[in-house]
Amino acid sequence: MLRIENLVVAYGKAVALNGVSIDVDENELVTLLGSNGAGKSTLLKTISGIVRAREGRILWNGRDITRLSTHEIVALGIVHVPEGRAVFPDLSVSDNLRMGAFIRKDMDGIARDMKFVFELFPRLKERRGQPAGTLSGGEAQMLAIARGLLSSPRLLMLDEPSLGLAPVVRKAIFEVIQHIYRDKGITILLVEQNAKWALRVAGRGYILETGRIALADTGRALSQNPHVQRSYLGY
Repeated sequence: MLRIENLVVAYGKAVALNGVSIDVDENELVTLLGSNGAGKSTLLKTISGIVRAREGRILWNGRDITRLSTHEIVALGIVHVPEGRAVFPDLSVSDNLRMGAFIRKDMDGIARDMKFVFELFPRLKERRGQPAGTLSGGEAQMLAIARGLLSSPRLLMLDEPSLGLAPVVRKAIFEVIQHIYRDKGITILLVEQNAKWALRVAGRGYILETGRIALADTGRALSQNPHVQRSYLGY
């Protein structure tokens, strides 16, 4: 489905990704782990066209999409929910969701997905007329994920969805991610600080260290790897 081949990304002279190669197959949940500054967010931004690669290729079902614009990449079904819960603060919750569907023409499908996200996040339904800037951090994260779902993703890339959330809200977000993956059948590429949870739910995982893939294996095998346990699981 998605294949990254020998990706090199640099900000000026600073190399952020150096020869990164990963695969994400259809109907997989793949997690990407690494410390701050390892290049995880840069990789997602490069896949979504926000950052340009210096070398390497990004293939989507065999098609080279390395040089496509962001809106062309979204139209293919690759949707990025970035770190930081970026919402349009002056727009209502409903209008934020409609922004997620701006490239779609299937009005029946949009209505169906709007109903689905309100069932998934009842709090958003309660606040649908409220400016997004007045939401709590957890509610804003719910809105960011819901807006991504309104884009009708085939691949949903989630960057640190639990960052800065209270434990009870974090648990709810984790449950939603599993529901999206298991019941909606959406392929997910996940960057998540809670490595223990991420490796438990992921079929496969990659460890990114200083811009390079250091390890790649099943989630279960990575969770039992001594280096991963020591560096990311606190064992």
